[in-house]
Amino acid sequence: MPITPAATPSAASPIRQFVRGSLGTGVAVAARAAGSLIVNKLFATYAPAGGLTLLAQFQNLMALLTTLPYDGVQVGLVKYLAPLRPGSPRYRAWLGAATALNMVALLAGAGVLAVRGLLGWHWSSLLVFVLGIGLITGQALLGSALLAAGRLRAYIGLSVTLAVLGTVAVAATLLSGYALPVVLLAYLLAQGLTLLPALGLAARAGLLRGLRPAAPLSRLALRRLSQFLLMAVSTLLFGKAVDYVLRDYLLGAFGPGRTDLWQAVAKLSDNYTMVFGAVMSSVFYPRLAALTGRPGEARRYLLGVLGLLAPVLGVGLGLIYACRSWLLPLLFAPKLLAAQEFLAPQLVGDWAKFLSWLFIFQLTAQARTGAYVVVQAASAAVFAGLLVLLLPRYGLDGAVWAHAARYGLLLLACGAWRLRLMRNEE
Repeated sequence: MPITPAATPSAASPIRQFVRGSLGTGVAVAARAAGSLIVNKLFATYAPAGGLTLLAQFQNLMALLTTLPYDGVQVGLVKYLAPLRPGSPRYRAWLGAATALNMVALLAGAGVLAVRGLLGWHWSSLLVFVLGIGLITGQALLGSALLAAGRLRAYIGLSVTLAVLGTVAVAATLLSGYALPVVLLAYLLAQGLTLLPALGLAARAGLLRGLRPAAPLSRLALRRLSQFLLMAVSTLLFGKAVDYVLRDYLLGAFGPGRTDLWQAVAKLSDNYTMVFGAVMSSVFYPRLAALTGRPGEARRYLLGVLGLLAPVLGVGLGLIYACRSWLLPLLFAPKLLAAQEFLAPQLVGDWAKFLSWLFIFQLTAQARTGAYVVVQAASAAVFAGLLVLLLPRYGLDGAVWAHAARYGLLLLACGAWRLRLMRNEE
């Protein structure tokens, strides 16, 4: 059900809305970025060699279990809840279906971990880990409902709370000398505690009105949300899982100390990628989803944002490169200054990645599951091939050059696809 605006906006109006919305999410994005930077700094400074890479591997494992809810169910939920009145029967049907699918995804992830183990840790750590994942998944579900209802201030408050709690937990446990598994699990559980304020904010906004645990599930809602779940499966298999395997290989091939250099650049990328992703998910994607029934306006909006972001991102990433000699020691530790050798291809690849995401968001908004899966699979296959070719010859440098080539090719393919569509529409 497309959202009909009160008045037809001018061509420039959506871009102004994008800029204003981006500035409006600045507090949440800044809090999450600051929390991530402080956590990275603490691990780089106080953890033993390889600690930064272990943090990244733990966060990657978190992502493996939350990709299906976050990138699948929650993304679809925002699309379908946005035009509905909170508390209405259809609203409750979508929210109930999303909750059920999240529980199934969580149980599936727990089953895989039960077979493979959790980073070689004890079984008790696995139980705590699954509990923490369940808590943050519930918080994210309620956050998506708040976002769909336009409760941006509440959504920002949750993001700030999550960042603060996670950072405080890491600082308290790491500086107290606890073992790294304890530090990482405390980091996860502290973030999971944001479920409590999320419940309060959602109840105050009337989003939980009329919900009944024993209510029958809507088959239509399950089927529609499952389309987004399939997209998330492709992201999981061809994105998060590839990153996890690559990091594991680099640790074995180059050792924890050397891999920490590559990981420092990857973590720096993760920080500004988080900022970009937060803005796109909370500002760009909801607007694009609302324009699904008006392809002309959707195309103008996408191309307008693309024209705005291409130079802005280029300048921003260029400044990061120019400041590399003092930025890396400041954000991580002086011993990781040598990581600057990996920075240039990482930044080039990230520029292409961000721009290609705009086109991929359109596939998500249109629920084009098949096309989305094909793009993700082809991108991962190209990346794997590049790694096989470049890692033996260039070592760790081959990993970042493979990243740059992968997303450069993806951006070219997305641009060619967009031009072809425009010619067919003429």
